[in-house]
Amino acid sequence: MLEAAIEEARKGLAEGGIPIGAAIFDRHGRLVSSGHNRRVQEDDPSIHGETDAFRRAGRQRSYRDLIMVTTLAPCWYCSGLVRQFGFGTVVVGESVNFGGGVEWLREAGVEVIDLASSECIAMMAEYIEREPVVWNEDIGEPA
Repeated sequence: MLEAAIEEARKGLAEGGIPIGAAIFDRHGRLVSSGHNRRVQEDDPSIHGETDAFRRAGRQRSYRDLIMVTTLAPCWYCSGLVRQFGFGTVVVGESVNFGGGVEWLREAGVEVIDLASSECIAMMAEYIEREPVVWNEDIGEPA
């Protein structure tokens, strides 16, 4: 499942954006949708990887049995989306470069599986080093 999110992150990077990808799967492991952070490309601060995948999934009767997979721990904004719509499981590629709302999600009963992917860690670390101003803008931190 993580590979689908990584592929989206690579697309975002190739487009000149932030390499964060996400994918949503059903409980049987079938891909429902995928997306990537396009806030730079679209000049829209609301298009994070998770929100892009969420929008592309279309309306669902319930999100409880869906699995959100993301290359980076979800920020507070995306963690709020997970909680608001009741996703039961979030698979995180890495939380080394950014911890996001992982503990908040766990406290709310969301199953969070952190894979500590060396590929995700390296991709994000390289981007943060190369584009610290854009990265800080993405997470709402002063430059």
